[in-house]
Amino acid sequence: MHPRTLKSSLVLLAMAPLSACVSFGAKPPPSLLTISSASAVPAGQTMSSANAKTITILVPAVSQALATQRVPVQTSDTSIAYVVNAQWVEPPARLFARLLSDTIAAKTGRVVLSTAQSLADPGARLTGELRSFGVESGTNQAVVVYDAALMREGNVVEKRRFEARVPVSEIAADAVGIGINQAANQVASDVADWVGK
Repeated sequence: MHPRTLKSSLVLLAMAPLSACVSFGAKPPPSLLTISSASAVPAGQTMSSANAKTITILVPAVSQALATQRVPVQTSDTSIAYVVNAQWVEPPARLFARLLSDTIAAKTGRVVLSTAQSLADPGARLTGELRSFGVESGTNQAVVVYDAALMREGNVVEKRRFEARVPVSEIAADAVGIGINQAANQVASDVADWVGK
């Protein structure tokens, strides 16, 4: 064997054990978290703006702590960590906007429009900021806080803060997913009551 070929082969053999240690991305969690609406319009039910009010629900603004698919844990007034092996299937703001849409449509009978559909007649417009969508380690509670701004027909703007807290058994992926889902549904239900028919 040529000395240069032998040297190259030895280098490759020496590097082989290292390849098992190298990672080019974060290891995905065993499963992804999502939220689901406790209220939904039944399949097959037709809703029409001819006989119902409309509303456009915009994806809420979020802080950098929520602009990720990881689940934040407020460990102190000035510190945030993330739940190990917990990751949302998509960004929390989109999950929450969809939950609001489902809940408001089911509870109020309003026709919920997409941004594209609202160009002709947006009806009422709901926007806001999702301030919290995670857990607090000091209280072991899932916390959802939404600062809503509702522009009703006639360009009158109303603002209101909604908050829900649900105890969690432990700060682990499954437990916090269940707790945040319950808290988010409570907030969405309260928002729907505020929006009204």
